[in-house]
Amino acid sequence: MTLLPLIDLRARPLLHRPCARFRPPPVRGRAIGLLGGSFNPAHAGHRHLSIEALARLALDEVWWLVSPQNPLKPRAGMAPLEARVATARRVADHPRIRVDAIEQRLGTRYTVDTLARLKACRNESFIWLIGADNLLQLPSWRRWRTIFATTKIAVFARDPYSHGALAGKAARVFGDARVAEQQADRLRDMPPPAWTFIHLRPHPASGTALRAAGVTAVSLDASASHPENQPYPPTRSRP
Repeated sequence: MTLLPLIDLRARPLLHRPCARFRPPPVRGRAIGLLGGSFNPAHAGHRHLSIEALARLALDEVWWLVSPQNPLKPRAGMAPLEARVATARRVADHPRIRVDAIEQRLGTRYTVDTLARLKACRNESFIWLIGADNLLQLPSWRRWRTIFATTKIAVFARDPYSHGALAGKAARVFGDARVAEQQADRLRDMPPPAWTFIHLRPHPASGTALRAAGVTAVSLDASASHPENQPYPPTRSRP
């Protein structure tokens, strides 16, 4: 599996040199899907969405951006960043899915700042990957209109949020920028604002359900050497 280099989670954020440690070097013309989140824990649903995104959006890679602390989520019950990154790397199990704690390195906390830093550091085409629940919540995010106006976005169906999300404020405000699902693979070459909604086969995995069952990134990381204890054993399917 191809991964970004391991990072020193104790190091100070490189605020003065935000692009200094980005590897591998950017490749002009590549399209990268960005899936951000707490990954508390990462699960097969994240992998399912990522593989669908690779195929449906004609992406070269998907990057999982493991957030040190989501501003909209409580700290209670949040596993350490190191454990969440380690678990995400095990679950991803795909040569075109990369896992990194980029926000920890950049010193950013909000999505709008992370996206701006990434685009400033690399000349690739980025598409932000979110679920319908995030589209519904987006107007409560910091500078959400800037996110929509400057970033290409792919929204994936998620029950029971899809209907409300498509009727919600963000979808209405940027309705003219919506790209038909049948043309989703063209999103990579379009300038923002541009977004599409993709109907996705439901996956039973849920971070909420895992946490309710007492499964955490820490427990998954600790059981890594015991395949019989892994709730989501790696698969080898390719898109």
